[in-house]
Amino acid sequence: MSSLKVELVSPEKRVWSGEATQISARTLDGDLGILPGHTPLLGVLVDGLVSIKGVDGTISEFNVHGGFLSVAKDRVSILGESTD
Repeated sequence: MSSLKVELVSPEKRVWSGEATQISARTLDGDLGILPGHTPLLGVLVDGLVSIKGVDGTISEFNVHGGFLSVAKDRVSILGESTD
């Protein structure tokens, strides 16, 4: 089973890092679901929940207040202006 390498960071710290099978986030263009093999993209995050499903099946959720999301070659970088 393939997976995504994920980094969720804020200006203060690395919030979450690891491998995941699925990510959900809200962008200016609407809700977005990311799975392995996703097309490259760059999105602007709006205030909302980012959900990361780890390869072990656990789901981690974070409130993100603005930022950016980048997807390329099964790597996902989420740069939140602030996270709760």
